[in-house]
Amino acid sequence: MSSRFIRELTIRQLRALAAVQKNRSVTAAANQLHLTQPAVTLQLRNLQELAGLPLIQRTGDGMLLTDAGREVLTLCERIEVAIADCGTSLEMMAGRTAGRVSIGAVSTAKYFVPFAISGFSKLHPNIEINLTIGNRQETSEALRGYELDFAIMGRPPTGIDMDVRLIGDHPHVIIAPTAHRLARKPRLELADLANETFLTREPGSGTRGLMENLFETAGVRPKIGMAMSSNETIKQAVIAGLGIAFISAHTVATELDERRLVTLDVDGLPIVRQWFVLSRKDKVLMPPARAMLEFLSAKGAQFLPRTHGRIRLTRPSVRAQRR
Repeated sequence: MSSRFIRELTIRQLRALAAVQKNRSVTAAANQLHLTQPAVTLQLRNLQELAGLPLIQRTGDGMLLTDAGREVLTLCERIEVAIADCGTSLEMMAGRTAGRVSIGAVSTAKYFVPFAISGFSKLHPNIEINLTIGNRQETSEALRGYELDFAIMGRPPTGIDMDVRLIGDHPHVIIAPTAHRLARKPRLELADLANETFLTREPGSGTRGLMENLFETAGVRPKIGMAMSSNETIKQAVIAGLGIAFISAHTVATELDERRLVTLDVDGLPIVRQWFVLSRKDKVLMPPARAMLEFLSAKGAQFLPRTHGRIRLTRPSVRAQRR
């Protein structure tokens, strides 16, 4: 009986019971619910059959609930509260004033994404935002699995039909400690760096892939030292003199300002990629997610770290084409 009660119980039956409890008569309950008296009677009969116990008793004061009826009425009240809460949440979400947004970002983006989230949250303080940081491969897989509303990264992943919106430029440079022997040498070629030890991101990282393409195109095989999963670790290792690194200029803005690092003057650098906010075209976005998507595409560029004056341009920037 319990499984049938759960399976076949309806909100109409519960509301019929609640109306009878309030009005103490089937006729008045029918008027409240805008139903016929037989319709209400049928709902009560079906509900009582599902419960397997009498729910209503007739008295001189009208129709009253039994102990079992009051137990079912408690369930009705809890369900009505849950429905009302859900309705309020949906109304708020439809108005873009509340709800939840799930964002993914490649690890290099953590140098500006929190500031963009802060800017959005000032406009929409009741929207809950869940941010997941990973490398390019991890973020792409999260998009494939519909785990994210959208992601912030560079080149869009292949094999997924994406809505792609530009945020802004993303320059990449080669950094070295300030005392490095090549720190002040102008117009270096990539071949001049063949004997230098490069500290790199892990396989699967977009920065690692861009570096490998750069050297492969130049016909130079760089000497690879340690692979690290953190830009912060790479920066500290370069400062410590363990090697040099090809890295996003957005990750080293502070260290360049503080003169703990320098950018090497290499022909063809910086390589400029772009930051995009990406969402699956077949992913249904709720109004809060759409609001944030529009915010990032319209205002995201203002949160990017400033690089003008921090990096040297020896040639016109090499701007990677979207594929």
